[in-house]
Amino acid sequence: MSHHHHHTHQRITKNLMLTIFLNIGITVAQIIGGLISGSLSLLSDALHNFTDVISLIISYSASKFSKKKATLKYTFGYKRAEIIAAFINASTLIVVAFILIYHSIERFINPQVIESTLVIYMSILAILGNGFSVILLLKDRKQNMNITSAFEHLFTDMMASVAVLIGGVLMKYYQIYWVDSVLTFAIAIYLIIVGYKLFKDSFNVLMLFTPNAVEIKEIVERIDNFDHVKKMHHVHVWQLNEEETHLEAEIDFDKDLKLSEFEVILEKIEKLLNEDYAINHVTIQPEFEKDDDKNLIVQD
Repeated sequence: MSHHHHHTHQRITKNLMLTIFLNIGITVAQIIGGLISGSLSLLSDALHNFTDVISLIISYSASKFSKKKATLKYTFGYKRAEIIAAFINASTLIVVAFILIYHSIERFINPQVIESTLVIYMSILAILGNGFSVILLLKDRKQNMNITSAFEHLFTDMMASVAVLIGGVLMKYYQIYWVDSVLTFAIAIYLIIVGYKLFKDSFNVLMLFTPNAVEIKEIVERIDNFDHVKKMHHVHVWQLNEEETHLEAEIDFDKDLKLSEFEVILEKIEKLLNEDYAINHVTIQPEFEKDDDKNLIVQD
């Protein structure tokens, strides 16, 4: 790891730790405020903040684990820790959203008078706390899915707190109490939209699906045109994490190549895959007149 990447990783883990403590404080304050005021949107915001705390702890742990060195037992190290963290965090966003939808409909049917002044103060506190947390992760939010998931948790909670503040003002000055349920429902829908994308992206990596940017047929057609290449087959392309994309395949050659000749061709293949498809780990099994399955995709 370069000095720059090491410094960046240290900054990210430090900022994640700060956001954990901030959100613990916000969650406790909102739970107390929600129970006293009777505000469902404030309690729902507290629930979302609680999931933020859990997600941030997961993200922090994954960030630390991901940099542990590989061993004979764990030959890839813990490079997928952050992908798993993103998957868990995205799942919690969606689960929490459905819980909020259920309670918002229930409260809409049976609206209750809410102590709106306390709601306003608590939502302002949450906006300030989450706003600071968002700023801490803003610079590194595109580093990987793990940091993205943590950032989305915090950003959506900040926006939810803004919605709660607006609701508190409408309830205080216009006695529109049903707005509490409507805002809770709107927050939940937004969580589903954000959570689904993260869930899908992390799920695709964990399932070893081919990255969207990689066209296997196009790669095979180009490599089949290389000198002495007869047919590329039995191809697998997957992401280990967001920094490493792997390709493994078997290639039939039209003659019994020397090892030095194969290495020249391999170098050209690696250059093509790295420069045009961002595939940075390549494993090729050379073959000559081998009787095996020559299909592009082979299900073992």
